[in-house]
Amino acid sequence: MATHRTPSLTGRRGIIGALALAAAAASLPALAQAPAYPSKPVTLIVPYPAGGANDAVGRLVGQKLAETLGQPVIIDNRPGAGTTIGAAMAARAPADGYTLVLGSLASNAVSPHLMPNPGYDALKDFAPIGLIGVAPIVATVNKDSPYTSLKSLVDDAKKRPGDVMYGSAGNGSPLHLAGELFNQAAGINMTHVPYKGGNAHTMDLIGGRLSVIFDTTTAAMPMIKGDKIRAIAVSSPTRLPDLPNVPTFAEAGFTTFEVQGWYALYAPAKTPADIIARLSADLGKIMQMPEVDSKLKALAVKPSYGTPQELGAFTVAEFNKYGAVIKAANIKAE
Repeated sequence: MATHRTPSLTGRRGIIGALALAAAAASLPALAQAPAYPSKPVTLIVPYPAGGANDAVGRLVGQKLAETLGQPVIIDNRPGAGTTIGAAMAARAPADGYTLVLGSLASNAVSPHLMPNPGYDALKDFAPIGLIGVAPIVATVNKDSPYTSLKSLVDDAKKRPGDVMYGSAGNGSPLHLAGELFNQAAGINMTHVPYKGGNAHTMDLIGGRLSVIFDTTTAAMPMIKGDKIRAIAVSSPTRLPDLPNVPTFAEAGFTTFEVQGWYALYAPAKTPADIIARLSADLGKIMQMPEVDSKLKALAVKPSYGTPQELGAFTVAEFNKYGAVIKAANIKAE
């Protein structure tokens, strides 16, 4: 007569272990088939309003990224608070490669020093992907201005301390800081006149109510080409092809004045290294496209790609540079 024997505890554990192994083995094909990045649309946050050169740079890069990634890239304009609204949103996004941000001089080097609570740490909350391009600073004056060179501007400012006025888009704006840096480089004391954004400062330059503006080529070039204002110096290492008769600041004797606007691509911190590498490689391909090169140059942006490591070092240097200027001049946000 057969005897029924109850399995031992050890035997039960063996059965449970075998079932667990079988379940794990069954799941392996599913794991192997996990979708590769990217498997859905990517959002590119642009901390500027729609329209204008900043937005155009973001849309150009987004369009080409969509082609290289094989997924739509959605442009999400989030302007406000000196670009900190959009930057903070990007910093808080999941670090999965599906949210990127167009970084800039304002969002990653200037505004974090001015805002009491920008909502992000410019050096810790972003993973650098690559530099896109730089926009040199150009000193512009009224087209009928007696200032025909930086020397004539500086000579007058030294004769009349505080009487020469330079305008900007607002207190603490990159234009303000460019003017302050030139004050330091030239040893002069021009008076800063802040405006509430927009192009009111440019309109006052055209109207002769301001002496000079230190603006990016991106913003100033249309007015220069339209003969509304006149350029007297550019901060690029060499003269610009579009302004062959305009000397550089270095040629004019101001070799320490190194100021430029810039655009770069970042992801939230802790985005996986393989995704950063993929995005960096794709951005590198995009920057070699003749169409991208010509469109950036049409926006007065000099294409200037760099690796994530190079962008990381560049961001730290710019952050520290403008932090020192803001502290030394006791500049406060409006």
